[in-house]
Amino acid sequence: MSWWLVKLTGLDETGRGLVPAHSPDYFSEGYAKWEMNELGKLKTKLLADKLIHYSDDRTTHLTNPLMFFHNEKTPPWVIKSETGILSADGKNLLLNGKVTVDRAKAEGVRPLKINTSNLKVKPETSYAETDEWAELISPPNWTTGTGMKVVFAEPIHLELLAKVKGRYETK
Repeated sequence: MSWWLVKLTGLDETGRGLVPAHSPDYFSEGYAKWEMNELGKLKTKLLADKLIHYSDDRTTHLTNPLMFFHNEKTPPWVIKSETGILSADGKNLLLNGKVTVDRAKAEGVRPLKINTSNLKVKPETSYAETDEWAELISPPNWTTGTGMKVVFAEPIHLELLAKVKGRYETK
């Protein structure tokens, strides 16, 4: 009889809160992840001021993500964004808002800065692409275009897809 009264009054539901859809199940501040290649050398590094993981779609949302792609003979490529969303399988990282890609100068390597937005990165294959406007600056040269594909691993390949213009200086 007491079981029936509990069911009738709804008291058995006390203490059970409904979890809203798309609510975080864990978070981290000062997040850092290193990935090594098959030889044990640093391949990629991902840093973020804040990480929030959502259980419903298993995505990971990042605040101020900073992604590094390392190559043996050149300085690392450094990609910075305002926010990012890492897919559930970790294979796709969408960098939202303003995105900058930098590679420092080194012997035999010119510095390069890329300004763009909404960059889709595939960390496993060191590949990124965007449909948005992109600006490449490698002083004294400057190039812009719409849409870009880039491979950060050797051999490095960068392609602007449409409306390409530039200014180049020769010695």
